[in-house]
Amino acid sequence: MNKWSHALITGVLVLLTPFSHAAPKELDRVVAVVNDGVVLNSDMEAMRRTVTLNAQQNERQLPPASVLEEQMRERLIVEELQLQEAKRLGIQIDDSQLQQAITNIAKEQSLSLDELRKQVSAQGTSWAQYREQVRRELTISEARNAQVRRRISILPQEVESLAKQLNEQQLQKVRYKLSHIQLKLDDDADKATRDAVKKQAFELVDKLRHGGKVADLAMAYSKGPKALDGGDWGWLRLEEMPTIFADQISNQGKGAIIGPFRSGVGYHILKITDVEGLETVAVTEVKARHILIKPSIVLSDKGAQKELNDIIAQIKRGDQSFADLAKQYSDDPGSAVNGGDLGWSTTDVYVPAFKAKVDALPQGQISEPFKTVHGWHIVEVTDRREVDKTDAAVKNRAYRMLFNRKFNEEAQAWLQELRAGAYVEVLGDDR
Repeated sequence: MNKWSHALITGVLVLLTPFSHAAPKELDRVVAVVNDGVVLNSDMEAMRRTVTLNAQQNERQLPPASVLEEQMRERLIVEELQLQEAKRLGIQIDDSQLQQAITNIAKEQSLSLDELRKQVSAQGTSWAQYREQVRRELTISEARNAQVRRRISILPQEVESLAKQLNEQQLQKVRYKLSHIQLKLDDDADKATRDAVKKQAFELVDKLRHGGKVADLAMAYSKGPKALDGGDWGWLRLEEMPTIFADQISNQGKGAIIGPFRSGVGYHILKITDVEGLETVAVTEVKARHILIKPSIVLSDKGAQKELNDIIAQIKRGDQSFADLAKQYSDDPGSAVNGGDLGWSTTDVYVPAFKAKVDALPQGQISEPFKTVHGWHIVEVTDRREVDKTDAAVKNRAYRMLFNRKFNEEAQAWLQELRAGAYVEVLGDDR
């Protein structure tokens, strides 16, 4: 873009007033040319009002006028570059997205939409200007996210390492009430003996998981130092317990069974009978099965419903099992081969209509036919269980921390590259 065209842009904005005997009045002027776009003086004034108001509300002192001017201009230049990038990527914020964002802003401030509108007006900004400012910020955010996320790489080892640090910090003040079963195995034992002891260790774990009492099993089988006490080691912090115990404990909560694991003296099994000071995360997992019928040109919604009602009637009469009918009729190939079984999962993985139905359905009861985006279903919840997801929650937290850290670093680098590769000309007042 040549200098004469810059002057032309400025001149058009200045001279867009009818010729009259009155002195010409400047409507707006260009502060900076940014590639094929511009930063206007009206943009600077709008930002000046916002910055001044924020400084007053937070009792902060503004920098000298010349410094403030440069900071605002540079910020607007960088925003214009991001808006240009959004345009290049085809990013647009429609009115429904905008309205949802404004609703969320009001909710975060504990205001109704009418109260937010009044607050904006009291600050000297029209509602239309406010909406466009929010749209602008959303557009910039989408462009930044799209470009920066591509630059971020997080290795599994990084997540594991940070999760370990977080675990160590969290576990410093935690106390565990431990029970222990030890099966003795000499170093010079032959293979048959080793295999037999290992098999017995896994059998004891299976008994514990199916309601066996650790004290009874310890008294009967354990060769450990606390065998006569039912394997009870009492309350211990990590630094107080044997190293072979501490090395096996991460974020397990009350009731966790750990092992069997091997040491120089044999196999060990631990049970955490109680815990203090540990923040645990438990979720409900559901085991469900379903049959899906998809409407088509030849099968209407009513037809799909009737077909599913006929299937329910067959199951109730005992003509065929749910699994056999799922294999024959279900249009979900992934689950049909397994008799409609969807396996264990939290209901968050399902589409909203399916999730709502599964959450409300009593165990062992077949639902009436219902519709989702995939078609018509019947579903049965065959089991529910509480699962400790503390370890997964810590890893998720570690991942988010790493992502946020790298996002901020990469976002800054991306903006610097964007700025360095742009054509920017700052225009003075003496044009």
